[in-house]
Amino acid sequence: MATSNLDQQERKLSTYVSEATEDVEDELAESAMTLIEHLEELRKRIFKCLIFVVIFTIVAFVFRVQIMSFLSAPLPKSSDALTSGKIVVTGIAEGFTITLLISLAVGILLSIPVILYQTWAFIAPGLYKHEKKHAVPFIVIGIVLFAIGITLGYITIRYPLEFLVQFSSGMFTELVTANSYFTFITYFMLAFGIVFEIPLVLTFMALVGIVDSNMLKKRRSTAHVGMWIAACFITPGADVYSPIILGVAMSFLYELSIIFIRVFAKK
Repeated sequence: MATSNLDQQERKLSTYVSEATEDVEDELAESAMTLIEHLEELRKRIFKCLIFVVIFTIVAFVFRVQIMSFLSAPLPKSSDALTSGKIVVTGIAEGFTITLLISLAVGILLSIPVILYQTWAFIAPGLYKHEKKHAVPFIVIGIVLFAIGITLGYITIRYPLEFLVQFSSGMFTELVTANSYFTFITYFMLAFGIVFEIPLVLTFMALVGIVDSNMLKKRRSTAHVGMWIAACFITPGADVYSPIILGVAMSFLYELSIIFIRVFAKK
């Protein structure tokens, strides 16, 4: 009797394994593409991304005055002693070049949802069904976190700017050039945006088996100390407030990562 039950269980297991193998083979057959087909598909996806980048860049160039005014708003008024509230350019073509680069940066930023979608559409045929279900939430969450990071960076940037301007005001007359200013705020806001992708990076590492929530919990204290030290080096303003704001954000994101791993990386 026991032997009969054991044989029946073995047959069921064999049938289950066979069906699972057939499903995997079907998925692989559906996603099988030649190298030429892959390259052609990649070319089409890149071309679509470039079209949207060009369109959004043109739109940003049309609204360049509003964008420049928005980006220049955090600059303290005490930094324009000789320029009547305007940022300095040091070359005849620098104003146009900076405007074009800012328009391109805004165009790329606005195209991020399209770029992420085209990336997902390119790799989706090679994924299993259980892998595809995580793609859309990852894209949406990644965009939202990046937008929150950039917004927080824009709000925070006035602290390092005020510190740097006031620090040298007694010794120097400030002439803030367009190149130095926009490079500074771009780095600062981009740093915040990238830092806010920590939950996505750690969750992906958990999905591929590199880390897990228990490991993050055990190393929590070391990670928090390391992130607060890193925050001091990431923020270039030498003020007190921006490292604290970034450190708090990184600690919060680390704890959020543990929750994400529990939700998305269940065994």
